[in-house]
Amino acid sequence: MSTEYLNMDLLRFTTAGSVDDGKSTLIGRLLYDSKSIFKDQMEAIETVSAKKGEERVNLALLTDGLRAEREQGITIDVAYRYFATPKRKFIIADTPGHIQYTRNMVTGASTANLALILVDARKGIVEQTKRHSFIASLLGIPHIIYCINKMDLVNYKQDKFIEIKKELANFSSKLTTTDVNFIPVSALIGDNIVNRSSTMDWYQGGTLLHLLENIHIASDYNLIDCRFPVQQVIRPQKTNFHDFRGYAGRVSSGVLKKGDDVVVLPSGFQSKIKSILNFDKELEEVFAPMSATITLEDDLDVSRGDMIVRPNNQPKSTQEIELMICWMGEKPLLEKGKYAVKHTTKEVRAIVKEILYKVNINTLHRNPKNKEINCNDIARISIRVTQPLFIDKYSKNRSTGSLILIDENTNSTVGAGMII
Repeated sequence: MSTEYLNMDLLRFTTAGSVDDGKSTLIGRLLYDSKSIFKDQMEAIETVSAKKGEERVNLALLTDGLRAEREQGITIDVAYRYFATPKRKFIIADTPGHIQYTRNMVTGASTANLALILVDARKGIVEQTKRHSFIASLLGIPHIIYCINKMDLVNYKQDKFIEIKKELANFSSKLTTTDVNFIPVSALIGDNIVNRSSTMDWYQGGTLLHLLENIHIASDYNLIDCRFPVQQVIRPQKTNFHDFRGYAGRVSSGVLKKGDDVVVLPSGFQSKIKSILNFDKELEEVFAPMSATITLEDDLDVSRGDMIVRPNNQPKSTQEIELMICWMGEKPLLEKGKYAVKHTTKEVRAIVKEILYKVNINTLHRNPKNKEINCNDIARISIRVTQPLFIDKYSKNRSTGSLILIDENTNSTVGAGMII
């Protein structure tokens, strides 16, 4: 594998939209037209399409891997697909459109740089368009592309595209995401996905692939606030490395360099970075979202869950936290309920102090009287944790600004939280 390929930009994007808007077909078309499908994969979906009596190859089968998805023609679970072009590498999260799978959409979008939201040109904005746009904004996704799909079913009319674009622009102006683009496409035919459409010559913008390859993502990462949560203490206990003590983890944000002054939280002890190791190489610097092992000049007591930061730029240390929560549990969120919390590499216990309000995702209105938070609902809550956590606002740092709630009885994740 070439060094050039390894050093290429990686864009993670998620697809969203209502049921039958053509998300899986669009991804299938993107993979097919960019020649990112193996021959045996193509033969397999050709066979399945022929068996089902479909008049053309059903490209949605490339991502709908579950038997129930293929039988019903819908997406249920998050499907991840990987492909690359000469300009960039991509990870796609194909997420479900049904309301009851909102939590799956949150899972797929949590690490995305970009949200691809499909809108049926015949229907325009529907409830799920607003829901997914709001979730994308809530999750801090920096870029949104609205694909107005099925333009072939409205005879490629420009006025229809302009009408939907105006409505979407008006709605998205209420969101925190500022980089918003609009493309008229037909995933089934392949118009404006990889190749320009000859039937929509009135559209002067780039194709979807062109936009995905060229959208600026370098500034999506916070390279100012240094945060290095310690995941594991490395002690080889071998003769060659008798005194070696390294702290392995992933840089949440910022840039750390050899010789930098650092402070370890929660102890508050200061030291300097002695070396930065990545596999068998020694690096001069490491930055988000790279993984590395850091050694310090002083022999300090550092454990999993501690955080290495700069002395003059530290996160907030607190036990009282307010957050927006997307509830994923089958049982309702309980006021005064007790849950386990995982934040970066630290695990603590928490009690829900108060449910402040529930969000009506369709109108974006807040309802402080409705405290019943069920699966797929979004609410603002306050919690108290048993030990201080080192947090930033989610809008500033998606890693140190997020946490998950875990049901201690079942050990299942029941809530995804964004710290305010």
